[in-house]
Amino acid sequence: MDYGSNRKLRIAHIAPVATTIPAEKSGSVELVSALLTEELVRRGHDVTLFATGTTKTSAKLFATFPQGYWENIDMWPWEHYELVHLAACCERAEQFDVIQYQAAYYPMSLAFSRLIKTPMAHTLHHQPHPEQHYLWRCYPEANLVAISNFQRSALAGLNCAAVIPHGLDLYNFPFSDQTDDYLVFLGRFTEGKGPLQAIEVARRAGRRLLMAAPESDYFYEAVKPQIDGQQIVYLGELNHKEKVELLRGARAMLYPMQQGEPFGLVLTEAMACGTPVAALNKGAVPEIVIDGVSGYVSETLDELVAKLPDVLALPRQRVRRHAEEHFSVEAMTDGYEALYYRLVAEREAGLTKGGELGRAEFTFSDLCAS
Repeated sequence: MDYGSNRKLRIAHIAPVATTIPAEKSGSVELVSALLTEELVRRGHDVTLFATGTTKTSAKLFATFPQGYWENIDMWPWEHYELVHLAACCERAEQFDVIQYQAAYYPMSLAFSRLIKTPMAHTLHHQPHPEQHYLWRCYPEANLVAISNFQRSALAGLNCAAVIPHGLDLYNFPFSDQTDDYLVFLGRFTEGKGPLQAIEVARRAGRRLLMAAPESDYFYEAVKPQIDGQQIVYLGELNHKEKVELLRGARAMLYPMQQGEPFGLVLTEAMACGTPVAALNKGAVPEIVIDGVSGYVSETLDELVAKLPDVLALPRQRVRRHAEEHFSVEAMTDGYEALYYRLVAEREAGLTKGGELGRAEFTFSDLCAS
């Protein structure tokens, strides 16, 4: 059935209430929330963004709180503020045709999905743990949005309504064919992100490595002792302009992930600037980094080091074109817009996705008894 339509929708978009949308520095969920909101407005939809009062948006802004809990340490526990923020939208559900929830940490919105009639889409930004998956199965009809096929594979038994990769405003990531002689590492300083492995690759390859990320306990314990200020350089946490300049000047991005993640927004940001990627085969990486096109994916660190010259030799125009064809904000919004039209049409036609409450695989009572 074709659910496409030129009808303009009333959309509630619930962003995290941790900080302004988009975040001033790092914050991939906040960035995606802002980009999707602005593109939906540009397409003529009536969008209400539920976010902090510090947010600047062309949508209607509903500010549950004047600022986010990243800025105000008295806003604790953070889960309570996210819950009140979510409830503020659901209490007004009849004003909207569809509700979009950005599950920055986990989809607490599932618990509201049967309490309102307005269809709701829940975008997942983290890979679910088995115990989370078990709990989410209480809502087999909920419309989950995965950001990669890798993430979708972890949602067996749930209703994955769509797979929609993140997109970028490519205008804000201008292409550059002029580079300096350095590699780059972007991402949080955690063991899983592989910063120590990035340092090892740079040293073995005899290349300079510039690293940018917020400081953390792991940074002080494990990474900082490896920073020499010459070959291995730490730049701190960068704003958008600084990040773009860093990416545009890099010969390649190192992405030696140690655990699978559902996406990698920094990969697409690098590619948008024309910067190819040398990555390990973890999580959604092979869906984003295409061998010989936007970089190379390796099984081991030894292989990554060996393939690095091939990565550096890739035409940067080809890398940029891959980002344009697959990771634009327009492509991302096309996916969400199609999903919204389908959900609205299903509700209006009296259809269900997964059955009524009584047909759930099990209930909370079953959980408590187990």
